[in-house]
Amino acid sequence: MFSGISIVCFTASYAIALLLEISRLFFRAPVRLAIILLLAAAGLAAHTIYLWNRAQSAGDGLPLSSWYDWYLVAAWVLAASYLGMLATRPQSSVGVFALPLVLLLIGVAYAFQNEAPFPRDRALQFWLLVHGGMLLVGTVTVTFGFVAGVMYLVQSYRLKHKLPPREGLKLPSLEWLQNVNKQALWHSAWCIALGLIAGIIRNAIKSSGKGPAVPWTDIVVVSSAVLLAWLVAASLFEWFYKPAQQGRKVAYLTVANFVFLAIVMALLLLSSSQHARPRTSSTSSRHTPCAVGQRHTECAYYLMKEAIA
Repeated sequence: MFSGISIVCFTASYAIALLLEISRLFFRAPVRLAIILLLAAAGLAAHTIYLWNRAQSAGDGLPLSSWYDWYLVAAWVLAASYLGMLATRPQSSVGVFALPLVLLLIGVAYAFQNEAPFPRDRALQFWLLVHGGMLLVGTVTVTFGFVAGVMYLVQSYRLKHKLPPREGLKLPSLEWLQNVNKQALWHSAWCIALGLIAGIIRNAIKSSGKGPAVPWTDIVVVSSAVLLAWLVAASLFEWFYKPAQQGRKVAYLTVANFVFLAIVMALLLLSSSQHARPRTSSTSSRHTPCAVGQRHTECAYYLMKEAIA
C-alpha cells in the first residue's frame, strides 16, 4: 500500500516546512503554524514508512545496517525531536536550526545509497551499543525524574504546611523541579523507545543468522514493552491533560515511572530470562584462547566478541 513512498516524499515535506519556518522571521500568518505541523507530521510519517519498508525488504538479513540506513535513522530521530518540540513549544523557532540538519543528514545518506551493508558482526555491535546506551540513558533519566519528583513532593508539603526550612536541607524551587519532572517524562520515553527499537533490529539480525535470538515472548522483552507503553501514556497524559502539567500530578507520574522501571529491573534479575545472560557451551569452552600465558587483553577481547556474537 505504501511501497511507492520514496526518499523524495519526506525530503520535500521537510524542505517546505523549513521554508515556512524561515518565513516566520519576516511576516506573520495565522495558519502557517498548522501547515508546518502538518508538513512535519506528514514528512515524519512518510520517513517512518520508508524505513519500515527498508527493514522489511532487507534480503540479506541485515535491516537498517548500512551507512545509508543509519544516516536516515539519525535524520528520523532529529525530525521526530523537532516535531515534539514544535508541538510543545509552537512559538519557538527551533525548525530554523533543526530542519537544515535533518536535510543534511538525508543528503549524506543519499550519497551512501549504493554502499553495501555492513558485515553482520559489525551491525550487531552497533545496534548493541545503541540498545544498551539508550536504555542506560533512559534508566538514568527515569531515576533522575524520580529524585526530582520526591524533592517536589517534599518541598510542596513543606510550603503547604508552612514549615520552616530545615538547616542543611535546601531544595530547589517548585517551578524548577516541575520543569525537570516534565522533561524527564518525555526524555525517558524517547530514550527507552529508541533502545527497544535498536534491540528489536539487533534481534532481527541475530534471528536471520547463526546466533540464537531472544524470544519475542521473553518476560524482559514483554515487560520492557509494557514500560515503554506506560511512559508514552504518561507523557501523553501530561501533555493533553492540562492539570497534570502543574502541581504534584507530574511528580506522581515520575515516581510511578520509577516504580515500573524497578519492576522491569527486578524481572531481569530474578526471572529465567534469556536476555542479558551469558551463554556457555562446551564448544566455546574448548576453543577459548584464554590459555596459560595468554595476554589478558587478547583474552578479554575474545570473550567480549563471543558475548556479542
